[in-house]
Amino acid sequence: MKNSTKTMVMKKQYFCIVTFLIVFLLFTSIISPLQELSGLENGFLTGYEDVEIANQSGRFGAFKSELVEREKTVGGQKVKQGEIVFKLFGFIPIKKVDVRLSNDDEYYVGGVPIGLSICTDGAIVLSEENGNIFKEGDIITKINGQELSSLESFSDYIKETPEEVEVEFIRKNKPYKTLVKTIKDENGDLKLGIWVKDDVAGIGTLTFVNKNTFEYGALGHPIVELNSGSVIPVAKGNVFECNLIGIDKGKKNDPGELRCVFVASDKSKGTIISNSKFGIKGVLNEIDNLVDENLTAKIGGRLGVKMGAAKIVSSVSGIREEYDIEIIKANYQKSANDKSIVFRVKDKRLLELTGGIVQGMSGSPIMQDGKIVGAVTHVFLNDPTKGYGVYTDFML
Repeated sequence: MKNSTKTMVMKKQYFCIVTFLIVFLLFTSIISPLQELSGLENGFLTGYEDVEIANQSGRFGAFKSELVEREKTVGGQKVKQGEIVFKLFGFIPIKKVDVRLSNDDEYYVGGVPIGLSICTDGAIVLSEENGNIFKEGDIITKINGQELSSLESFSDYIKETPEEVEVEFIRKNKPYKTLVKTIKDENGDLKLGIWVKDDVAGIGTLTFVNKNTFEYGALGHPIVELNSGSVIPVAKGNVFECNLIGIDKGKKNDPGELRCVFVASDKSKGTIISNSKFGIKGVLNEIDNLVDENLTAKIGGRLGVKMGAAKIVSSVSGIREEYDIEIIKANYQKSANDKSIVFRVKDKRLLELTGGIVQGMSGSPIMQDGKIVGAVTHVFLNDPTKGYGVYTDFML
């Protein structure tokens, strides 16, 4: 009887172990990868090499990806498009995603700090004397429905409705509208009672430059108003050559920074066209001292990014160098953001020089398998040896 009971207990234990293993295998090979597949939206950049890397690395478990090309007529012209088909066990189609096919364009690899000067599309509030309507960092975009083309236009718009004006503004990236009573200064001129500015300046790091068109991407995250966090709308802007004069090393709860200087009155190296949550974009008019014309690479899509060894390119030592990092997470987001990649700095040279990732390194290219696959965007405040990166196809 005792032996029979012992046998039954052992069978139950064996059954529990087998059940656990089956559930674990199902989760790791099917359920978890299926959750990642649900985060893949239409329109991301990929190519045959990226698909092969994803399959070889087993990134999607029991699902194998297959790239299918097709032609579509757009505006009377035939355009190549792609479709990724994810198949369970390699033969049961589960999910299809429309993709942009990567081309053979070559890009100069960035890694150098650049000076950024932006004229805002609107006016940034510094302070006010007219109650508690505005907060420091609010961005005024319209007065009485008219877009602000310059600070001088303030007074012109106010004269049209001398008692109160309708003001539209952005606070923490959300639009607002309010009525504001005007006040008279000592000369009898009508004012809104606020101090504003219409320009910002800073530094970032160049990520890539198209070898043929000189179109560039940099920074990897938006330029924001310091107090409100609002993304600054660009009316126009310029890029300048920048000189590194020192480094404040990163420490726990102290991200450190690159100390750089540039003169906005110097000759501009190019223009800034847009400022989005994936950094700035524009066109360079010259590339001297910004890129190494012997250092080019192709853009890699996010499907080909895998956990493991990679490099970041930076000029923090005074010359452009590659530093070893380890990608420890590559996210497949439903909604794109600038924290796509999580990585750890492994290179002792960089750790000794900067302590890890510091402010000003945002935009430093992330290289894997000889391609530019991302850009540094943020540092972990509690651990400067770890950072975030954004996929370069978001920046494109």
